[in-house]
Amino acid sequence: MKIGPIGVWPPVVLAPMAGITNAPFRVLCREQGAGLFVCEMITTRALVERNPKTLRMIRFADSERPRSIQLYGVDPETVGRAVKMIAEEDLADHVDLNFGCPVPKVTRRGGGSALPYKRNLLRRILREAVRNAGPLPVTMKMRKGIDDEHLTYLDAGRIAVEEGVAAIALHARTAKQHYGGFADWPAIARLKEAVPEIPVLGNGDIWSADDALRMVAETGCDGVVVGRGCLGRPWLFRDLENAFNGDPERTRPTLGQVAEVMIRHAEGLVACFDTERYAVADFRKHVGWYLKGFPVGSDLRRALTTATSLEELRDGLGRLDHDQPWPPNTDTPRGKSGERDRVHLPEGWLEDPWDCVVPDDAESDISGG
Repeated sequence: MKIGPIGVWPPVVLAPMAGITNAPFRVLCREQGAGLFVCEMITTRALVERNPKTLRMIRFADSERPRSIQLYGVDPETVGRAVKMIAEEDLADHVDLNFGCPVPKVTRRGGGSALPYKRNLLRRILREAVRNAGPLPVTMKMRKGIDDEHLTYLDAGRIAVEEGVAAIALHARTAKQHYGGFADWPAIARLKEAVPEIPVLGNGDIWSADDALRMVAETGCDGVVVGRGCLGRPWLFRDLENAFNGDPERTRPTLGQVAEVMIRHAEGLVACFDTERYAVADFRKHVGWYLKGFPVGSDLRRALTTATSLEELRDGLGRLDHDQPWPPNTDTPRGKSGERDRVHLPEGWLEDPWDCVVPDDAESDISGG
């Protein structure tokens, strides 16, 4: 698969996930298998204003090539400035634009999955991004639409092609679905039929490497985007590489091998954040994902999810039964799920799908989940 000048094989992309896909996690995934690994979503205003936290979030490990940054923005001019900054200062090799985030703090500003409803605003943003990117490929990630009554993905796909976007990823859910229900894989097929000129990547309900193969076979998409399926399971990328290369082998680590990855992950976060207590606290959300399916006592789980230092974490991991085999039937949903009652939007957002008005306070000056 080609995304502009970048060759991607296997055709697999790590979805940007707030608070998850920082450099330590990306490095663990990249060690397992090849693909494209995207950093956490960055707000364009925070980047152009050189917010210290945002600049820390776009640090890449020396081993990371190509480097991919995902941007969130609502104002075309600010998006253009951010992309130009990335290109001119060699901050990344690829820029992805977020039009898929469903969380209220993003959609109520008109961003994320709310934005493609404003067709002309979307066009202006894409035009500014591509115009300022120089040689860097610009891609976009989106959802089907706001809800089933306000689907936008086919219109957005055609606009993207017309404005020079290099590839499109579709999370086959609406914003209202959030992460609930099932992804609508036939929508991915419809998008591929609508935009045959560029690669289309499918996203949603890929819990195993075989799910990825099935998505490609059923939809005709050019590649896949993996998000929640790799939580606590960076070795999924080894399985994905094997699967796309026709190798039936799948990774089934023992609990001891999982524990080794866990401590490496935590140590990487300490090096990234420079503060051990904060890094260990940040790691604790990963514990349940790593241990999913393994019979581990409640007291030991509690010790791991309340650890405040690497020493406490190592002590707890050392008490695990390291010979315990990989549990069966764990290629199942993980991470957040559930549908929302409604999508939070700016006042009057649905009245005119063609206007280009940027909502007040649309651009956030901070980045982070």
